[in-house]
Amino acid sequence: MFWSLVPLAVVCIVLAGLVGTCSFSPTGPDEGNTPTYDAAAALQADADAVPFAVRLPILPDGWQANSGTRSGIEAGVTDPATGAKRNAVTSRVGYIAPSKMYVSLTQSNADETALVRSIEKAVYPTGVQDIDDVRWIVYQGGEGTEPVWTTRIESPGEPAQLAISGAGSADDFRTLAVATQTQPPLSRG
Repeated sequence: MFWSLVPLAVVCIVLAGLVGTCSFSPTGPDEGNTPTYDAAAALQADADAVPFAVRLPILPDGWQANSGTRSGIEAGVTDPATGAKRNAVTSRVGYIAPSKMYVSLTQSNADETALVRSIEKAVYPTGVQDIDDVRWIVYQGGEGTEPVWTTRIESPGEPAQLAISGAGSADDFRTLAVATQTQPPLSRG
């Protein structure tokens, strides 16, 4: 029985190689090209459309924006005047840090808990990081979760809740935090 399957396995391997659905690289996978994303244009478009102040991080060399999205959080913000819940908006840009790890910045008008839960559900506050006089709340969870750092930045109009998450190191998070919190809000178009 076993020997009758060997020719079938050889034929499958040869066909897969011929049609290009698999390859063999004895030195490991090649480093592919990181997709590019125009963070400046996307964040400006978000600044023109959302009710809170949006900032464009000015990052050091080696950081590359690779993705972004605008979305919402149902009942994510409490109206301070009425106490009623309303939908929140998020603006997220993902970056590849020089460490080759993914780190994202989410800016929102959401309440802290709603924003953090929209990014990573199984985390809880474990401490703080004071970065240039701005207090970031650090959320962490168990195995399989990524940390989330968040802070609220007061601005004209609605304040912005910022969150940094991803697989990067604490140094990557600090770099993105400083690059964001030190920038003025983008002007509305």
